[in-house]
Amino acid sequence: MPLVFVGFIFGGAVLSMKGKEQLKVAVADQNGYFKNNLRSDGDIVFSYPADVDSSNYLVKGYTAFLTLSPIDTAKTKQFFIHSKQAIGIGTTGSIEDKINAVIEDNMLQSAGILRGTLDSIHAKSHKANVTSLQDQEGNGKAKESNQVLAYIVGYTSGTLIYITMLIYGMMLMRGVMEEKTSRIAEVIVSSVKPFQLMMGKIIGIGAVGLTQFLIWIVLIVGLSIGAKAFVSHDTMQQVQMLQQHNGAMPGGGAMQVSEAAQKIYTVNHTLDTANWPLLIGCFIFYFLGGYLFYAALFAAIGCVVEDVQGSQSLTLPITMPIIFSFIIGTNAVQVPGSPLAVWASIIPFSSPIVMMCRIGYGVPGTVTYWQLGLSFACLIGGFLFTTWLAGKIYRTGILMYGKKTSWKEMFKWAFRKN
Repeated sequence: MPLVFVGFIFGGAVLSMKGKEQLKVAVADQNGYFKNNLRSDGDIVFSYPADVDSSNYLVKGYTAFLTLSPIDTAKTKQFFIHSKQAIGIGTTGSIEDKINAVIEDNMLQSAGILRGTLDSIHAKSHKANVTSLQDQEGNGKAKESNQVLAYIVGYTSGTLIYITMLIYGMMLMRGVMEEKTSRIAEVIVSSVKPFQLMMGKIIGIGAVGLTQFLIWIVLIVGLSIGAKAFVSHDTMQQVQMLQQHNGAMPGGGAMQVSEAAQKIYTVNHTLDTANWPLLIGCFIFYFLGGYLFYAALFAAIGCVVEDVQGSQSLTLPITMPIIFSFIIGTNAVQVPGSPLAVWASIIPFSSPIVMMCRIGYGVPGTVTYWQLGLSFACLIGGFLFTTWLAGKIYRTGILMYGKKTSWKEMFKWAFRKN
């Protein structure tokens, strides 16, 4: 399964790269200054043929035809691009950015800046690289953080908890249903209490899931260590030198570092910015806490139904909070400090997914200690309550046959005195 999971990730990345839209665009420039200034790239290629228009661009071998009408700087600039198939929003935005860059250069030239000066500036310009530093409370120091790593860790861990809660919850529900319909439960409850039987199934399936995750962690660490055996000794020495001098070779010899060494250093430096013991510990806690919270409810449903069709209406109130938690988590991983993300990471219905989407951004920076502690306490209290509730329902429902049960009736079983 870990190998299949990794294969899906890399396979999806390859397909997304190969699935990019490739456009060959014929341009009709009525302004006179777009030609040779509208920059092509690997995905969009601009040409300026004189015999192509909106009626024959497909016959001439072009994907689209772009008309650049005369520009009036006092009005909104509106251009039209013709194509047989709809152009994606990302590609359209890229074309707009390229056109705006040419218009901006033309306006600068009109203000007196020479074309040669603009070309020189474009050739020498570099992209800014902003390093995020999180201020630490009390000591006046700052710690480097990495938003990309936090996003990947948060989204991956949140997705894993979301999937496993649904998979193992449904697995537990079907297991209880099978024991009930085959009358095995009647034999078992003659030796143990119904609550013990329910907890045995919950803990057993939860232990299976936790063991699987631990195997994945060991496998990932093992593959990472094994990958170093395929790296040359010289490259590893360069990586060590970069680590000792914070990414720069001594004496200004950065040009002597190979590209492979720079990439390895970048990956290692990025991974070092994360608090892995905290992340792994919180992941295990929220996986177990979220699983126990929802598994008890799935077990309660499994004990009152006798077929899958009868369980669909009863599982909806359980699966919907999990789905909404994942939707909130996709927003929290981008805006981890929003009020919605903060409170959803505390409420036990959504905290297993949403808190893992936030926690990669730092504790106590983005996630304060009181938020983390309150989230822990609420989740522990939450799964204790759902376990007690499910135990009361399980005691009555596991031996009841031939009757459809509603949530209203299940709550009556749970809160009756005897």
